Amino acid sequence: MTLPNGLTPEAARDTAARAYELDRKHVFHSWSAQKSLHPMVITAAQGCYVWDGDGNRLLDFSSQMVNTNIGHQHPKVVAAIQEQAATLCTVGPAYVNDARSEAARLIAERTPGDLDRIFFTNGGADAVEHAVRMARLHTGRYKVLATYRSYHGGTETAVNLTGDPRRWPNDHGNAGVVHFFGPFLYRTQFHATTEAEETERALQHLEQTIALEGPSTIAAVILESVPGTAGIMVPPPGYLAGVRALCDKYGIVFIADEVMAGFGRTGKWFAIDHFDVVPDLLTFAKGVNSGYVPLGGVAIAPHIAATFDDRAYPGGLTYSGHPLATAAAVATINAMTDERIVENAADMGERVIGPGLRELADRHPSVGEVRGLGVFWAVELVRDRATREPLAPYGGTSPAMTETVAAAKAAGLLLFVNYNRVHVVPPCTIGEGEFKEGLAILDQALTVADGHTV
Repeated sequence: MTLPNGLTPEAARDTAARAYELDRKHVFHSWSAQKSLHPMVITAAQGCYVWDGDGNRLLDFSSQMVNTNIGHQHPKVVAAIQEQAATLCTVGPAYVNDARSEAARLIAERTPGDLDRIFFTNGGADAVEHAVRMARLHTGRYKVLATYRSYHGGTETAVNLTGDPRRWPNDHGNAGVVHFFGPFLYRTQFHATTEAEETERALQHLEQTIALEGPSTIAAVILESVPGTAGIMVPPPGYLAGVRALCDKYGIVFIADEVMAGFGRTGKWFAIDHFDVVPDLLTFAKGVNSGYVPLGGVAIAPHIAATFDDRAYPGGLTYSGHPLATAAAVATINAMTDERIVENAADMGERVIGPGLRELADRHPSVGEVRGLGVFWAVELVRDRATREPLAPYGGTSPAMTETVAAAKAAGLLLFVNYNRVHVVPPCTIGEGEFKEGLAILDQALTVADGHTV
């Protein structure tokens, strides 16, 4: 028996052992205390599965960083990267190349409204940095409003926009960012009892924040169309349309962060398409080429782009629109279109994933709420359904969560976990049989979480 990369299990274990040794000696990991870290080795991947350093196959319900939307090692994307590498490995951003041009065309065809100018970056955080820069230069204002319970990236502006605890060590209060509460009915800040109430009161709160901060000082409001890492809180009907209206009323740029939610993740090309709203700027990354080569970008509305018709845009990156990355994007978008991968994500979410997770919620007292769209779901775990006390504190973990995740991994399921939530975010290509395989393992793991309820 061999792994998808052609290695025997014995050879894979030897390779993994050497990789682990060198990793712990030389690699400095992100978001981690280095001394206590014991990272998992991945030696191979194919479709919805990965293989660890011991040769165990795990179903990848995390899509790694929620970015392998097209699955691992898609042959069309791998071939496109190989072909591009043989033709033109790299070129400066000032020069035209066909991979970048075609990628821009394909992205512009799928973005909402008339967002048809594309600025390429190396990833999502860079995209957010440049979207904010564009908004500030366009308006001549500086402040940016962002929600608590959000994640926008790890670079300086992006991490200050972020509304979760990863911001705290990097936040010195001088980034021009003001945070406000977005809608989240399960843990409402507005004492709402219905989605309609949550929408109305959340919009009132946002407008009051704008008024108190001074509309003439605010360049942009940035929102994840569907917040991802923070909990996959699908906004209630009317909320994003209300934000659009407030931005129009006060001359504020509306930035939709689609870095995680875009390119099929919610069952549409972009999550904001569910709400019939067109932002002024839209950031993307991750699923644009499933992370095969780092790539991100900003889709720009004409009135923002026109600001820089006769005025140089003061920003750029050495690898903006890198040929290998954009060739991977072209192959990814074409494969997603030809193979109806976005439609598969929508169908799986509505017909299989949503019903399956809700059935688990009915049977496990540790599940407080299930929410999501497409292949973008969160399972909120609680100690007490009545009080909604989370199974891990905000910004931290707990033995209950550690044991639950370990049980899933031991049974062959790789999960994306944040605080008290398990995120069910497999590739958009997942089939019904694969999902049910993972659901059965998650069912077993949740019995561990149930043991920590009151």
